[in-house]
Amino acid sequence: MTVAAVSAAATPPLQLAGVPQVFEHTIDRAEFCLPVPGVELYRAHIVRHAFEPHTHEAFGLGVIESGVERFRYGGGEHLAPTGSLLLMNPDELHTGRAETAHGWRYSMVYIDPTAVARVTGEDGWWFDDAVRHAPDVAPRVSRLLAELWQAPEPLAFDSLLFRLLDEFRRHAQVPRPAPAEAAHRFAPVLDYLRAHLAEKLTLPQLAAVAGLSPFHFLRRFQAQYHVTPQQMLMALRLFEAKRLLTAGVAPAQVAAATGLADQAHLTRAFVCRYGVTPARYQKQVRA
Repeated sequence: MTVAAVSAAATPPLQLAGVPQVFEHTIDRAEFCLPVPGVELYRAHIVRHAFEPHTHEAFGLGVIESGVERFRYGGGEHLAPTGSLLLMNPDELHTGRAETAHGWRYSMVYIDPTAVARVTGEDGWWFDDAVRHAPDVAPRVSRLLAELWQAPEPLAFDSLLFRLLDEFRRHAQVPRPAPAEAAHRFAPVLDYLRAHLAEKLTLPQLAAVAGLSPFHFLRRFQAQYHVTPQQMLMALRLFEAKRLLTAGVAPAQVAAATGLADQAHLTRAFVCRYGVTPARYQKQVRA
């Protein structure tokens, strides 16, 4: 299968000087672009904002271009200095904040596993390490990500995406290791959460899905995912909000569909996790 099958057309990205109304602190900047389905580009300079636990349900592959980021991922704290590659697996909740006074500047691509498989011809990529210090590779990755924003036509975009994933291939474990028993037990719980985002769920409900007593379930869930069920639910709600906004659904309708109190609640929660307001995100990815 050819790489060009990933996209029918790569639309020009939206260029913004900054988004000062998005963050609490106007020195923070972020841009999103959705050039093709399953591939989201992101670049930012963050100084003061601290991202709450969130998920992209996609591989998060990128590079730290300056400064140092601290983030929680997979139950541990990680530092990513300048020249580091970021290697995040799908469905892994993570945070993010600056470790240095001048913040950190970084570029990312969030790419669905199905898109990775189409481009590379391989199923089951997985990364053991969230951070790899690679000062020799990082400049190439940074250039490729910048060129993806500017790709003039679909063939150029797909070719650049192939080259970018080739840079990350050496760090991937293929195929993915078999999931632990606990992951099998909680997979139905995650499916249940996704199917009931708009509902007010209870601990006994979720525990029953896992076949455990309520607080035994909560302890086991926390040990597996390093967040509470409520934190996981909010992360899944906000990821679904991204999907609906990308589809053109109005923010007020998105709030109702994802179980948030109102549009103001959606805005606060969205900014905390993704650094932009729902309206600005929608405008960027649909440009």
